[in-house]
Amino acid sequence: MLSYRCGDAAGAGKLREDAGAGTGFSGRYLPSPSSGDSRLWVRIAGLIQCEPLELYSLWRNVEAAPLWQEHICEVRLTTGTASHWVMRSGNKTIEWDAEILADEPGKRIAWRSIAGDFNHAGQVEFETAPDGTLVTVLYQFELSKIASAWETMTGHNPKQAVIENLKHFKALAETGRALRKQDQPHRSKGLASTIKELCIGKTIEMPPVMD
Repeated sequence: MLSYRCGDAAGAGKLREDAGAGTGFSGRYLPSPSSGDSRLWVRIAGLIQCEPLELYSLWRNVEAAPLWQEHICEVRLTTGTASHWVMRSGNKTIEWDAEILADEPGKRIAWRSIAGDFNHAGQVEFETAPDGTLVTVLYQFELSKIASAWETMTGHNPKQAVIENLKHFKALAETGRALRKQDQPHRSKGLASTIKELCIGKTIEMPPVMD
């Protein structure tokens, strides 16, 4: 299961080392970090039935990201810690470069964009838990870029996209296959419904196991 609590508004100017604090197995989380500038923070967590090192390796393999991240069509390594990303929706494309800031096998990966159309940073932590691994993801988005990049491209609020991506990551890790939203028939939700779901802490059912 995935549990989350949305944390809007002003995030910190840089990804903080303690940004993952406040998570717990109860499924309730502290509000996302904030400081006063124009940043949007999203923090979610999910329990995945795999070992931490296995999940770390899957996430660290950035060229496999198109298998589980919505609208990502290509990721290409440019150095050992840098990569070029391409997001496509219909005939619209945005691209950016990213670099890994922290790389702790089996424990944590932190990254940031360094050039291109989409300005963001994030980190993922892997913590041994009963019946699997607790995966906690923290994203920081530059608000000035969201309207022209993510929302224009996908029509989704960034929070919901992060939630969907972690669901796909879980499905890929546990079953070997993840069916992304753009790969399956779906009905669009209204803005009011989306906001209501995003701003109320809740438990989200994961996709069923697929052959």
